Amino acid sequence: MSMHSPHDLSRRHIPLNGASNFRDLGGYVGHEGHPLKWRKIFRSDHLAALDHQDLAQLKALGIARSFDFRGVQESQAQSYQWPDIQRHSLSIEPTVVQRLQAQHLTGKPLTAADALDAMQTTYRDFVRSDSHRFAQLFEHLLDKPDPLLFHCTAGKDRTGLAAALVLSALGVSEADIWKDYLLTNKLYKRNSTGAFTLSPDVLKIVWEVQESFLKASLEVIHQDHGGMHNYLTQTLGLTPAALQKLRATYLD
Repeated sequence: MSMHSPHDLSRRHIPLNGASNFRDLGGYVGHEGHPLKWRKIFRSDHLAALDHQDLAQLKALGIARSFDFRGVQESQAQSYQWPDIQRHSLSIEPTVVQRLQAQHLTGKPLTAADALDAMQTTYRDFVRSDSHRFAQLFEHLLDKPDPLLFHCTAGKDRTGLAAALVLSALGVSEADIWKDYLLTNKLYKRNSTGAFTLSPDVLKIVWEVQESFLKASLEVIHQDHGGMHNYLTQTLGLTPAALQKLRATYLD
């Protein structure tokens, strides 16, 4: 652990009135022992419920651009247009709810095993179908060094994989990548809305993160792309020069 205390939640987690899973990726030890700079890269749940106090806090952090992984209907249902934040859509359509709804409509009871399977399948699809969105995030990270945030609805799945990829590219250890990913279970407070009624054991799986979810993505990265380094460099287009620039920009 570095002198930056990378797992100190009081520095990492930024409490907001309108978002519960807003946090800083700074402090984790990266390439050649250099820690990530604080107050540069943030991850969050959606921003539609922010209030004036929250917006003032984001402005104080220098955040003027957001990258929204939500699908079209999601972002329309909980839209935001804040004067000091330029929103970029990197749309990845959600599939978990659709899968569970389709089964629900057949009349067959949904089980925790169904929810687990739906989550893992969704994470595989992120790699198989949506890699171009993660490539675009890296393009924006490389475009300019200004603070940015990326988010989806809960800030846990699409955002969780994106954070894992960013931390991997910056040379952060697997142990710290897992710690960051699993922090959602400590921080995220889901709202009461739902597309349809689910049993508590199914809801628990849908609204949390588990190691098996992210592992499903990582397995596809290793099986289909030959490992994380190949995926970052060949599929996401991070050339050696781009990786060097990324690390020079975001590591102390």
